Amino acid sequence: MNRRGFLKGLGLGAAAVAVPGGAVFGRRGARGRRRRPNFVFFLIDDMGWKDLGCYGSEFHETPNIDRLAKQGMRFTDAYAACPVCSPTRASIVAGKYPARLGITQWIGGNNQPTPYQHYLPLEDVTIAEALKQAGYATAFVGKWHLGSKDYYPQHQGFDINIGGDSSGAPPTYFWPYKRRNRALDELPPGGQEGEYLTDRLTDESLKFLDANKDKPFLLYLSHYAVHTPVESKPELTEKYKSKAEKMPRHEGPRFVPVYGRYKTRMVQDNPAFAGMVESVDDSVGRVMKKLDEIGVADNTIVIFMSDNGGLSTVAREGSTCNLPLRAGKGWLYEGGIREPMIIKWPGTVKAGSTCGEPVTSTDFYPTMLQMAGLPLRPDQHVDGVSLLPLLKQKGKLKRKAIYWHYPHYHGSGNKPSGAIRAGDYKLIEWYEDNSIELYNIQEDIGEKNDLAARMPGKAAELRGMLHRWLKQTGATVPTPEQLRVFTQKR
Repeated sequence: MNRRGFLKGLGLGAAAVAVPGGAVFGRRGARGRRRRPNFVFFLIDDMGWKDLGCYGSEFHETPNIDRLAKQGMRFTDAYAACPVCSPTRASIVAGKYPARLGITQWIGGNNQPTPYQHYLPLEDVTIAEALKQAGYATAFVGKWHLGSKDYYPQHQGFDINIGGDSSGAPPTYFWPYKRRNRALDELPPGGQEGEYLTDRLTDESLKFLDANKDKPFLLYLSHYAVHTPVESKPELTEKYKSKAEKMPRHEGPRFVPVYGRYKTRMVQDNPAFAGMVESVDDSVGRVMKKLDEIGVADNTIVIFMSDNGGLSTVAREGSTCNLPLRAGKGWLYEGGIREPMIIKWPGTVKAGSTCGEPVTSTDFYPTMLQMAGLPLRPDQHVDGVSLLPLLKQKGKLKRKAIYWHYPHYHGSGNKPSGAIRAGDYKLIEWYEDNSIELYNIQEDIGEKNDLAARMPGKAAELRGMLHRWLKQTGATVPTPEQLRVFTQKR
């Protein structure tokens, strides 16, 4: 064991010993002691806030996820820590804001104008490592995208890694998952003609559940879907083509120009994308059914989340529409960061409940520790807040604001920016010219009415909070010279 492994093991081991056996939740095991709850964490890629039936989609069909929402708590104001994937993914497993981790861009993306870290440091104790040291079996299935081979899931606390490599997207969703010289690493051999990646990842997940039903487990099912390439099973594409043809004619343009060559999709009617959403929904249904079959559903906490907003504002045709939210993936407007989020916790969370308090992806780490009856690790999940008061409906969170820092240009047209939401108000600052926008999110979910000029005091207050946070986290903010040099190259 190297020094890093020894130190992590020493710290985790001490934490595990510090928890008395009676301090765990869940059903009783063979010896009559309370067994810790299992976790199934669904992380979807690029799924927008409006892509599910339970969040208002009238085109996509998601009966299984809608059922999950009826069995648990649906969050209306849940946020990803970044409008792109890798930073949010790091924030979930490490409990820290991307700005603090230094992972502010999707790994492999443009390193300018602001340099960023291209891996999740091994020194960070992930939620998987914390649970593993407490006796959990841990499996990662699907998209990782948090560094090269030395930083894959098996080096970050997961006993099993299936399909998790440095890829941001699969070459194709169809077996053998290869295109030109690209292929998915870490995917077990096997498969056959016509096999679909979302189904394959689900098959592997069910095998893990069967093999670990008698011990506490963490299944982290991180689907590549619904990220591009937009490819669904042919029969589902045809199903939604027919459905789109029967829909009432959309009033107004299907795409609205933003500026230059960038445009926003204004309607959900993409048949292939809808088919991808349905396959994700089928996956959720199959996993939930398996939990019932192996007799652990009543002791399994299920979490559902997306890593950033739906791809709606791009130079080409975006995959989905996030209305009434503004913009989409890559932007700090609501469409880029507000996510569908559901938590089912049998016996604790009221079925069919809804929570409107702002929460963010750093919050999962401390929440899961408390759910499992394990001690908090404030030095690790320094930017997370346990959601137990909300889940138990016994209070609100003691947090003043949620923050974002995305100091990069993005293919959606977004420019380097930072943002803060405090209460009902949200401020966005653009680093190129230091301009700001202020919105009352509760009254103006579409961010149409900029209040910065009318409420200079509130704007100054939030801007000051944002700047103090940037300094506190050690965020790398692009200098005027870096921005000037980079924009000249574009």
